[in-house]
Amino acid sequence: MFKTLKLYFDFCNKENRNKLYLALGLGILKAMFSMMRIPAIAVILQGILDDNMSMKNVWGSLLIMGISVLGQILVGLKTTMLQCEGGYNTCSAKRVEIAEHLRYLPMGFFNANSLGRITNITTNTMEQLADVATLVVMMTTQGIVTTSVIFLCFLFFDWRIALILLVGILIFSFFNTMMQKATIPVAPRKARADESLVTAVIEYVQGIAEVKNFNLTDKTARKLEGAISEKQASDTTLEYAVIPFMCLQGITTKLTGVLICIASICFYLNGTLSLLYTILLIISSFMVYESLDLMGGFSALMRTVKIVVDQANEVLALPPMDIDGSDATPAAMDIELKNVSFAYEDRKIIDNISLKIPAKTTTAIVGPSGGGKTTLANLMARFWDVQSGEVLLGGKNVKEYSFDSLMKNFSFVFQRVYLFEDTIANNIRFGEPNASMERVMEAAKKARCHDFIMSLPNGYDTIIGEGGASLSGGEKQRISIARAIMKDAPIIILDEATANVDPENEAELTKAIEELTRNKTIIMIAHRLKTVRKADQILVISSGHIAQQGTHDELMTEDGIYKNFVSERKEAVSWKIA
Repeated sequence: MFKTLKLYFDFCNKENRNKLYLALGLGILKAMFSMMRIPAIAVILQGILDDNMSMKNVWGSLLIMGISVLGQILVGLKTTMLQCEGGYNTCSAKRVEIAEHLRYLPMGFFNANSLGRITNITTNTMEQLADVATLVVMMTTQGIVTTSVIFLCFLFFDWRIALILLVGILIFSFFNTMMQKATIPVAPRKARADESLVTAVIEYVQGIAEVKNFNLTDKTARKLEGAISEKQASDTTLEYAVIPFMCLQGITTKLTGVLICIASICFYLNGTLSLLYTILLIISSFMVYESLDLMGGFSALMRTVKIVVDQANEVLALPPMDIDGSDATPAAMDIELKNVSFAYEDRKIIDNISLKIPAKTTTAIVGPSGGGKTTLANLMARFWDVQSGEVLLGGKNVKEYSFDSLMKNFSFVFQRVYLFEDTIANNIRFGEPNASMERVMEAAKKARCHDFIMSLPNGYDTIIGEGGASLSGGEKQRISIARAIMKDAPIIILDEATANVDPENEAELTKAIEELTRNKTIIMIAHRLKTVRKADQILVISSGHIAQQGTHDELMTEDGIYKNFVSERKEAVSWKIA
């Protein structure tokens, strides 16, 4: 338990850790105010036992009791505020730290790890950190502090009674340790169940259209129900694991109090303990129940604290890409790859590729699916780091630029566009939050989306659903192009940008892309012939190699993948329904 407490405090940053330490210090003061009830009672008892009861005893007792109650209230308020600030500020700071850390992880991490895991850590895990972990830690430590103060008071009254209390605390601690051990095999299952449930819910909601389309509602619902059932089973198993030890802890505290009462009476009867101390110890024995039960009840969740901290630390321990380059502006916007290779896990995706992309030219990348086209573009923008060879921008290795200064030079338009649940204006100015409305509208006009935006009920202030659910594919694509126009980066990467656009939107989208790419270095991944044939150079990527390279006219003179690609497209266009 103490290792977990230390783990939690080490996890907090210095400012929040100091707040929690101060809360613990005030906890000692609060425990001392609580123990002032004993002398308050002693004043009254002394008057009764001495047959010398007077208003002086009454007022003295009330004064001590008043100080006790007022002190507990004031210290308790301050302690609670410090606990809340320390806990919630730690949660907030760690969320930001995790988000910043995720920014600099290679894209391979996001391919290898489910969205559910990331979502679970940044939402559920951090929420448990704020709501559960801090409360558990502070209540457990408060119980330890209060019990320690009571033990010192008992030493003042009678060392023999203090010894009984110490034995009870040791037995209680033994059962508490056993309870912590009992949760070790169960807690990971609960953590996996939490993650699986989040994944299942996200998958169910995001894929509901496809599920209904293929009439798989029952099958998918059963998968979600299975995740819910596993979550229920893991929670129940965890409860069953700790309940026996919680009962034993409760029995220990009650029996310790009973033994203190019996021993106090016995010591009084044999004349080794005064009647006043006997009564005070009997009354104090009930306070032992309160503090130990408080500590025992919350310490059952101590394993959760460790899991929460471990999950957050696991993400923060993932090695980021080397981002310590210098903030620099490239001397030119040409890109060069020298003997670049890249493998994902055990599968080689790019194998010893070398190429040059001159500034302000258009390079089209085509080839069979799975051949490495998107990976090659991602390596140029340093979404991944190459395993061998180097990528140069303006004659300088991309690793020598700081990540942020490198990203300033690239804009991306992907096949699958993601828009945020916000106004259209804020989605367009996403990269420049302080951009004026005039600039937003100018970018929208260039992207050919101003007219349809103005036709919406609230124009640029229209709230769009998460992911742009309320817009068509072409509309989302044009808004993403407006966002890229706002950034005005010198290098544009288009990844299948027109692949799924309907004919009605294609003409407008083509004009928008022309506005975006004017006087830029263009790298496009495409399957449509008319978006490829005007390129300054075409790279045919197959099985991680450059199978062919040249202009459209040059490649059409060669037998190979590209000529077959063009022939297949022409044949497909000529098809008619009889």
